[in-house]
Amino acid sequence: MKNPIAERITDFLKQFHPFSSIEYVDLLNIAKNTRVVYLEKNEILFKINDNTHDCFYVVANGAVGLSLTSDSDEVLIDKCDEGDILGLRPFFAKDNYLMTAKAREESILYAIPIESFKPIVANNVSVLNFVLQSFASNTRNPYDKSHKGKLLSENIIHDDSTTEIQHFQPIKYTLNPITASPNDIVKFVAQTMSSRKIGSIIIHENRLPIGIVTDKDLRSKIATGLYSIDVTIDKIMSSPVITVNENLSIAEAQIMMLKYNVGHLCVTKDGTIYSEISGIISEHDIVVAQANNPGVLLKEVKRANKVSELKLIREKIIDLIQNSIDKNIPINHISSIVAEINIAITRKAIELSIEKMETPPPARFAWINIGSQGRKEQLLLTDQDNAVVFEDVADDKYDDVKKYFLEVGNSVTKKLNKIGYSYCEAEMMANNPMWCKSLTDWKSQFKGWINTPGDKGILINTIFFDYDFVYGDEKLIDILTETIFKESKDNQVFYAFLGADALKNPPPLGFFRQFLVESDGEHKDTFDIKSRAILSLVDASRLLILSYGVRNINNTYNRFLKLSELDPKNAVIYEACAEAFLVLLKFRTEEGLKNTSDGRYLNLNELSKLDKVKLKNTFGPINEVQDIIKNKFQLTYFT
Repeated sequence: MKNPIAERITDFLKQFHPFSSIEYVDLLNIAKNTRVVYLEKNEILFKINDNTHDCFYVVANGAVGLSLTSDSDEVLIDKCDEGDILGLRPFFAKDNYLMTAKAREESILYAIPIESFKPIVANNVSVLNFVLQSFASNTRNPYDKSHKGKLLSENIIHDDSTTEIQHFQPIKYTLNPITASPNDIVKFVAQTMSSRKIGSIIIHENRLPIGIVTDKDLRSKIATGLYSIDVTIDKIMSSPVITVNENLSIAEAQIMMLKYNVGHLCVTKDGTIYSEISGIISEHDIVVAQANNPGVLLKEVKRANKVSELKLIREKIIDLIQNSIDKNIPINHISSIVAEINIAITRKAIELSIEKMETPPPARFAWINIGSQGRKEQLLLTDQDNAVVFEDVADDKYDDVKKYFLEVGNSVTKKLNKIGYSYCEAEMMANNPMWCKSLTDWKSQFKGWINTPGDKGILINTIFFDYDFVYGDEKLIDILTETIFKESKDNQVFYAFLGADALKNPPPLGFFRQFLVESDGEHKDTFDIKSRAILSLVDASRLLILSYGVRNINNTYNRFLKLSELDPKNAVIYEACAEAFLVLLKFRTEEGLKNTSDGRYLNLNELSKLDKVKLKNTFGPINEVQDIIKNKFQLTYFT
């Protein structure tokens, strides 16, 4: 007698690993014992510390989130979509679940009894390998691109001693460190450091960090008699203090110390000097926590004296990215670390170029990266985007000063091109007179873009609002930033133009939910993941973060996380956007690594059905955040 429900379940499961390796008749017998489970939105399937069930689950429709904490402080770790397996823990352990599973939308799950499935696992090598690899690699599906890389799952307890991923785990550091006020006397601060047995102390004003004093400062400035022990502590402190955000990885911490040549990092709530102090990281913390990490490449950059040496280092980055992906390192960690190495290479290219100039720089200047480099999202060998800001000089010196920095810009961009960063086709580089200007000229440029966006082509130059300081005098960039936020505050015309730009690419699905692909040209029938998906999230995050007046957060992923804090009622959407961005970035990175390209165009025929589902699932958050933009900036009425 036919069982239409069991047949329907069988046909569904047969599309996904590991069920595709099971004979149809055997899978049908399993399906006959499978229950259909319906979950309302936010309904919990199981909680942390619940006893394990007698079955595991496959998502048939909807989405189930996995979190590490209770609902009062939920930290989303993973999301299970169509075809994903969850709750495999009973295969490996008798103790309780390590995560909470909760429906993120109305969902239908298939509950497959453990006892019915165990004989298949025991007798089918392919299924056994899948289950074992899932457990060993700490992923729900070791064959799936978008979930390959999850460091945590409901299946295992994470082992911090695992050497392959150790350096990308959050570093342990001192919380709520001892601090001092700038007017405190050195003598008493030193006594505090001695009694508390600490080697450093952060100087603050209203819990915001303004400097740091270490044992080295006491030796070099007080013990030598340079300053009296009775002066105020602000006289000998190092300022500004280097700040980082919470949950910094071991590798990121070491790279930051190497980058700024410091032995301590101040941890703040959002990673900037504008938020409250929450901890301090010392070199000792890193020594205790790490053995080897990507910081070695950063040291090689600092020692390099030739472009050829920098080129070899840049080529090693590709291996670093590939190895990190193979070892299941999260893409946001990879992106952060690669960005710092790229910045170090650029900085060295600038230093080498200035050394070859006949005279030193005639004025203070700052080199900035813009676009994807400015957002620290450049993983693959994409083009270079940069600019120079130099201080205001007398009118009779202006032409000579600009000529000098254009020569430097030309030398640096040539070096970067030889290293492997191709020229920008739009010539948005520091060797272009349009992008090498004085501070006043740059302020005027941004004022024009902001106050008369229709006249100045703001839709073309939005990437200039994603910039990152690389070399020179950072105070020049701070002044520029101040101008941007002053001019853009409550500027509805500016936001409307940015909003129109952010909405130019709707979610890339046709009427019948098919992918919108290139219709002609060199990349015909491929999917442009950059312009059709990634840039939609980049543009949305830029517009929204600017509208909230948030500074010093340029990365798309981090922008969405910050937006989830600023706008709690839409937090779920912003978190989904952050997650979708990482999925898209990983698809593009793997495509680029596979074809030695920038990964922009995906051949959909090479993707599994499961990966196509994952890709389509990133389009939902794009639609939702675009709806937020339409409502927030009233773009329905904007023409």
